[in-house]
Amino acid sequence: MGSSFLITLREGLEASLILAILFSYLKKTNRWADAEYVWQGTIAAIGVCVVAGTALFVFLGGMEGEVEYAVEGFIALFATAVLTHMIFWMRAHSRTLGQELRDKVDRSVASALAIIAFGAVLREGVETVLFLLSAETESASGSQVVIGGIIGLALSIVLGFSVYRSGNRLNLKTFFNVTAVLLLLFAAGLAGKTVHELRELIGWEKGWLVSPIWSIESGMWASGTFYDFMRGLFGWHKSPENLRVITYFTYLIPVLYLYLHASSPRGAATKTAKEPAQVA
Repeated sequence: MGSSFLITLREGLEASLILAILFSYLKKTNRWADAEYVWQGTIAAIGVCVVAGTALFVFLGGMEGEVEYAVEGFIALFATAVLTHMIFWMRAHSRTLGQELRDKVDRSVASALAIIAFGAVLREGVETVLFLLSAETESASGSQVVIGGIIGLALSIVLGFSVYRSGNRLNLKTFFNVTAVLLLLFAAGLAGKTVHELRELIGWEKGWLVSPIWSIESGMWASGTFYDFMRGLFGWHKSPENLRVITYFTYLIPVLYLYLHASSPRGAATKTAKEPAQVA
């Protein structure tokens, strides 16, 4: 539940912010009548994501054996790559996203607003579907993923509406930095899951790398709600093989360092100093 809540909260808020920017700019430029096209694009994108997500969930639920190992492994690998790219892309474009959207609105006729909204919401929706599929295979049950996802999505809509009504009073920079770190921990768990599933696919069962680095048989770290939460969000496992733990930290340490270094004042100042001067 924890991972799905975080995923839909983050992705839902990004989509809500995009819509908030579009609606605010249309209202400011006396084009509020064109807002219906934004709604049309948004509803169409949500419909596509719901249908695609349901179809994938049903399809994946019927797999067994080596096919299941292969599909889950490659889904986890793809989700890790997309999630990492999304986090760094959002950090790089967060300051200019609003202006980019306003420029698109200025260059577009009314009907084209539906395409802008459709593309923006569809991107966030596809990412959400992909990450939720990975979260379902890592947590206790699909029902917990659904509940956590609905709660996160509802909260993201409330926050997005608050941004639309109050401007920039919410500290979105802190929110995105905190959720980015948590999602990187989630991505590290997916990286570990990738090697675990692919190892099972090829039948690699002997050697030090596939031996458990620890084994916990009972207690909150081995079963129950807390265990499911830690497993789904942070990739914790009661009996992980050495290869899985090594992969976890091989991904997490350099990627987390790059994100925190670039987000720090010193890192930002260094990056700014390297960029050529631009005329406002």
